[in-house]
Amino acid sequence: MLTKMIPGTNIAYTESDDAFSVFRPMIEITGGLSLGQICSITGLQTSTIQNWVKRDYVPHPDNKKYYERHLSRILLISALRECMNIEEIGELMKLINGDTDDESDDIVSESRLYDYFCKSIRNLETKYLSDEYITETIEAILENENSSCKDRLLPALKVMVYAFISGACLKEINLNLSILRKE
Repeated sequence: MLTKMIPGTNIAYTESDDAFSVFRPMIEITGGLSLGQICSITGLQTSTIQNWVKRDYVPHPDNKKYYERHLSRILLISALRECMNIEEIGELMKLINGDTDDESDDIVSESRLYDYFCKSIRNLETKYLSDEYITETIEAILENENSSCKDRLLPALKVMVYAFISGACLKEINLNLSILRKE
């Protein structure tokens, strides 16, 4: 179920515990990433990133260069935008680290936040959330069905299971956002 890609990117996981360590050498070697390089890493359109900057979801680039803080925020937004709208993501980021262009109000660096997020996701990639395990579980339940029935029921039940998991996750998102809003 969970991707083997580094969240928010189109880059495969490495063995590193620190997901952001993949990007630090790129940023250091280039003296900051260009918008085109950010787009290559994330698969996002330039207009999308520019819109996020304009709406203060991402810090403004420094002389058209993006550094750790910028890339981390873009990667977090990119990873979360499948299930949360941009306004909620922006609010969440503000609840964590305040103003996008002011690092003095941050409770944690953006890159560390991204690493914590990636480690959490990676640790959840257990057999219980894998597509293989879900498929095996459903196939075991359907073992007494004829093959033509299984061929239709397997993908249908997978859709149902994933929809249920997504719904449960959305409830948790809303519960935890409301907790953050009350702090």
